[in-house]
Amino acid sequence: MSGQVEGKVALVTGGASGIGEAIVELLAQEGATVIATDIDELRGPELAARLTKAGRKVSFLPQDVTSEERWIEVVAEIGKRHGRLDIMVSNAGIGIGAPSIVEMSLADWRRQTAINIDGVFLSVKHSLPLMRKHGGGSIIMMSSLAGLRGAASLSGYSATKGAVRLFAKSIAMECAQVGDGIRVNSVHPGIIDTPIWGKIPTGATGAGQNAPIDPEERARFATPLGRAGQAIEIAQGVLYLASDASRYVTGSELVIDGGMNAGGVVRQP
Repeated sequence: MSGQVEGKVALVTGGASGIGEAIVELLAQEGATVIATDIDELRGPELAARLTKAGRKVSFLPQDVTSEERWIEVVAEIGKRHGRLDIMVSNAGIGIGAPSIVEMSLADWRRQTAINIDGVFLSVKHSLPLMRKHGGGSIIMMSSLAGLRGAASLSGYSATKGAVRLFAKSIAMECAQVGDGIRVNSVHPGIIDTPIWGKIPTGATGAGQNAPIDPEERARFATPLGRAGQAIEIAQGVLYLASDASRYVTGSELVIDGGMNAGGVVRQP
């Protein structure tokens, strides 16, 4: 079925690469006018240009999701250009690894909370008024499998993604209480084959990097389905939550993890 979000206006943060890029492409393919934002001012414009050339309605705005001033500017620009906002996908996020919590710096902890929690908070705070002007819409927050259970060496990331999960439920209840027609849900990817695995940051400023991790190798033994997921598979879940097909779904968690959350390690190396 095509045109599942025809005529809708969508904002996708962290939209220049990986899962965000796949979401931008699929929503545009299904008829939405998509505004992709990212701190990557090289890949973002390239993505918008490529999709526009293919006949899609995609534009790019540079954005640091931790800046409230920039959020005000971005939403104002969307209102000026399109007069509405129907879909808000809070996808931008970061994970910083540390062998132990005692080795994690306060700077690393705060960087993750700033992007993963503050950024999502600001996305809701500033998108809701524009969404409410036109009778509702869908807010989709990107959490993680790590937001449903603990993750050794990624305690900061897990804590922030767990916060996103409960924030989504709380805003879903708030919107229901107001009766604004806005649905709010979270998405929880498992091991997804994206470039992020090759550049997981470490160090007090997040400037260092761990050795690259092969997501397929990791998923082969940890995932019941025996493989890593693809970004498009997460995007398809986001499309469902963005479309009217999910009009009776709010305050829910969409887990897309190849079965990992169902149990422990299923295969031995």
